[in-house]
Amino acid sequence: MELLSDFLFSVWLTKPVWMWLAFITIVIVLLVLDLGVLHKGHREIETKESLLLSAFYITLGVAFGAWVWWALGAESGMNYLTGFAVEKALAMDNVFVIAMIFSFFAVPRKYQHRVLFWGIIGVIVLRAIMIGIGAAVVSQFSWVLSVFAVFLIATGVKMLVFKEGETDISTNPVLTFMRRRFNVTDRHHEEKFFVKLPDPKSPESGRTVWFMTPLFMALVLIEIADVIFAVDSVPAIFAITTDPFIVYTSNIFAILGLRALYFALAAMVHRFHYLKTALALVLIFIGSKVFAADLLGIDKVPPALSLAVTFGLLAGGVLYSLWKTRGQADHRAGPTM
Repeated sequence: MELLSDFLFSVWLTKPVWMWLAFITIVIVLLVLDLGVLHKGHREIETKESLLLSAFYITLGVAFGAWVWWALGAESGMNYLTGFAVEKALAMDNVFVIAMIFSFFAVPRKYQHRVLFWGIIGVIVLRAIMIGIGAAVVSQFSWVLSVFAVFLIATGVKMLVFKEGETDISTNPVLTFMRRRFNVTDRHHEEKFFVKLPDPKSPESGRTVWFMTPLFMALVLIEIADVIFAVDSVPAIFAITTDPFIVYTSNIFAILGLRALYFALAAMVHRFHYLKTALALVLIFIGSKVFAADLLGIDKVPPALSLAVTFGLLAGGVLYSLWKTRGQADHRAGPTM
């Protein structure tokens, strides 16, 4: 018992092991509940259910932030909530990309949840690796935070100045590579990622070989899209705090609700046009405050100010978008029916 107690209260990545185990347990329970209970069968997720699930995940993420505030102090709590808000906004920006991928591969709605679920599993692992590497680098070379800050400011300015064009998924190099190097089928085979079909090189032999289905190719492109979005989100959260526990938990709690968020917002993503502008301003602010602390001769910009500015900009972007786009029809890619 004493050995177990020593293990649970030993420090790993700045926090006691029991905190990490508690967080991991919550994530596993949510994933099992999601796929094993709520979505055990393949069915379409209606907008009302999606909105309720989104509200549940947001409430849970904020509640965890309240616990962080209580257990680790106000500064940690505010840093968590700031990171959670930024990551949730970036996740909303990712919704349109996911919708385009599903539309391109004509993925039926009842199978989209399966792709998103396994996509989230991949995200949890990939973010752990990226954040782990980032934490190790930052702890050894503090000047890397200045590099992150410059990158965030440049990214924010780019988002404000340059408009993104329509993405042609058919020319994606990863998709081209998969179609050139592997056996792929353009026909869906229910929820299967791989399927055995007659060997196209010797159809008369009766031999079968494995083929990738459009569902698996969609999953690969969604994982790659998340890596690209992580290039923005990981530096952003490290510019807010370098505590690995706060960085990882705020990221994962924001991402866990991405599946529900997708089904709630994919059909109305055009209503959040000005959210990208608000997000650009947030990235510029987060990057700038790293240098502002040095210019003002203070240790850091107060977390309360960071939280207030971040929430103010994102809330303003959402509300202004909804007001400006009221009554507009959606002419952009949405989820495949």
